[in-house]
Amino acid sequence: MVIRQDPFSMTLDANALLAGSLFLLMGMHFVPRLLLESCILAVPLLFLIRNDYQNFLRLGPGGTPPTLAGYARLAWFRLFALRDPFSPPPRRVAATTTISRPAAGVLTPQNLPYRSGPRPTVAGLAPQRQLNQHGSPTTIASLRAALTRLAKLHPSRFGTATSCIEKHGFALFARHPVSEHVCGNGEVCHIHSSDRSMHMNLHPDDIAEVLAKGWAERHPLAFGAHRKWWEPRSPLPETFVLVYSPRDESDLRVVCKIIEAAIWYTVEERVDIDAE
Repeated sequence: MVIRQDPFSMTLDANALLAGSLFLLMGMHFVPRLLLESCILAVPLLFLIRNDYQNFLRLGPGGTPPTLAGYARLAWFRLFALRDPFSPPPRRVAATTTISRPAAGVLTPQNLPYRSGPRPTVAGLAPQRQLNQHGSPTTIASLRAALTRLAKLHPSRFGTATSCIEKHGFALFARHPVSEHVCGNGEVCHIHSSDRSMHMNLHPDDIAEVLAKGWAERHPLAFGAHRKWWEPRSPLPETFVLVYSPRDESDLRVVCKIIEAAIWYTVEERVDIDAE
């Protein structure tokens, strides 16, 4: 599936340009000024909203219904979205949220390598999708097989099913998370079938590590609890991140380490994921 986002543009041929000119000319003489100014402002605004709504639909299925009501809800949340998805959440998150365990991350001591090349282009709120640098189907199939194998080896601790957060896509779940408030009923991570990126929760220490090394970015709605009395509460925790699609086996090994960190943050257990 090719995901694209079209910029807003308008092309006027000679007939449309003539019609617009006549409308403005007649409006200046026969239409009340306030009404004319409102029409001049409303026309491009409606086209802009139409283009934005179509881009929302082009992102494919996700946690938000592909309806006008769903789009309107996202438009409201967009006003409060994170402006800098590459800065980690404050370290206080681990102490102030209901998920107080574990006390520290696990990726920093592992000397995570830097991701080669520029970051991919990412668009959308819900869904949030990676627009380029997609991994191969074989690579992501290996990752899914590794997570399925983990769930089969430890059926009392892990399971796989459709994501509770996205309502689509393959997800790994922990049966006994360290807190009942872990988002998605213990959902550790889910994989997007359209772009092969994934979402997961990480400890703030590990978020700082993956952001600095270029492997992920924070979700725009991961602004957590209320910041001011008039701002809405985010449906996602501050620790929710998008991890880029693994492009090859080298990337896949690093992504497996990041998922291991997500498991650590969810159940405070160390596991090894081996994607063959």
